[in-house]
Amino acid sequence: MSAGEPRFGTDGIRGVANTELTPHVAMRLGMAAAHVLSRSSASRRVIVGRDTRLSGDMLEAALNAGFASMGMHVTNVGVVPTPAVSQITLFARAAAGVVISASHNPFEDNGIKFFGADGRKLPDAVEDEIEAAMAQWESLPRPGPAEIGRIQDSRDLVGQYLARVASTAGAPLDGFRLVLDCANGAAHELAPPLFRGLGAEVTAIHTEPDGVNINVACGSTKPASMAETVRHTGAHAGLAFDGDCDRVMMCDERGEIVDGDRMMAVCALGMHAHGDLPGSLVVATIMSNAGLEVALEEHGIRLVRTDVGDRHVAEELARNGAAIGGEQSGHVLFPRLGPTGDGMVTGLQVLARMRASGRPLSELASVVRPCPQLLRNVRVRSREGWQQVPEIQQAIAAARARLSRPEWLSVRASGTEPLIRVMAQDTDAARVESTVEELCALIERRFGA
Repeated sequence: MSAGEPRFGTDGIRGVANTELTPHVAMRLGMAAAHVLSRSSASRRVIVGRDTRLSGDMLEAALNAGFASMGMHVTNVGVVPTPAVSQITLFARAAAGVVISASHNPFEDNGIKFFGADGRKLPDAVEDEIEAAMAQWESLPRPGPAEIGRIQDSRDLVGQYLARVASTAGAPLDGFRLVLDCANGAAHELAPPLFRGLGAEVTAIHTEPDGVNINVACGSTKPASMAETVRHTGAHAGLAFDGDCDRVMMCDERGEIVDGDRMMAVCALGMHAHGDLPGSLVVATIMSNAGLEVALEEHGIRLVRTDVGDRHVAEELARNGAAIGGEQSGHVLFPRLGPTGDGMVTGLQVLARMRASGRPLSELASVVRPCPQLLRNVRVRSREGWQQVPEIQQAIAAARARLSRPEWLSVRASGTEPLIRVMAQDTDAARVESTVEELCALIERRFGA
């Protein structure tokens, strides 16, 4: 790949549309992915979906041209949630699924992420192969004119996906008053009718995408308007999806935010009480609040932490045979309900717990008492090299020793920006602040931009 071009990160390839993530990059990516993925699948079919960004049509056309030029048959399913592409890839027995989305990022950004034939995100090794093939795109073997792939638009399997999501509710939502914030994104057409079809009274907001308003003052990263609408309408709960609907942030009947940690606790405790939590285990990332860990331990449940990213959570879930895991951001995985995170499925699981217990969400979520947690970013000249500096490593070791648990400190490089992220948490706020400030000052002194 050329210098400056976007590369695979924690969630596919991302960049500023038409500047970094250009049609030329998308076409070459389609060609390279077809070359690599066709070697491990007898299918020649690829499922492609996108969110509502202005650049989605442009990148879709270029990506599909790359696929077709390599003999792959493309089915465009249109604007759908990321988990819909994952599920439809399974239904269709396709070789791969591709989503054109930058999730919760602003409209200027876009991204391309892949699912394998199993509906799961590609392993790092496969992404590395695709990157290598992109660098040699002009010499990749291409089929003759009669073997060029076809491109068609079809939403036939979207209904099957929605039926699968609805089936996870377990029972109707009759009597629930809900607010759905669709972030002017992929959920805008599908989520409101799905929840209404289950019997809920729904107030839907941010459902008018125009290509540039995705995630603007709305959605899972900016849930204030959702919370305010809950308070105004007297709803039982609110659900704010992100731009591609693979995560959700909720609020209780008082308009108080219920994040991914609390949603995981609510669901895990209900599953544990019914003997439905294998290994009495929950998987979360290093970013989850220590309050979640303490709350679960009080009920005999162990928390296993992973590096940041739902891919790492998914791998640990599979390794342990666990039934629930996720991120504080609201990206929660239920492996028995689907191969990847789904904001609508997550919301339905929390609502099912509310219905089964007869308790309001505020009461259920109060089981997690958040501990002081502080995250700071240090802008650096390079994301590489700091791990090899003895002074920094000694300071990190000393900081871990000061905290109640060593895993409550995280120092890591951003996957996409020239930043080092330092996060600490503990029961003592002053200890947390001093730990973060000292490490940030050292990193800035040695590597600051």
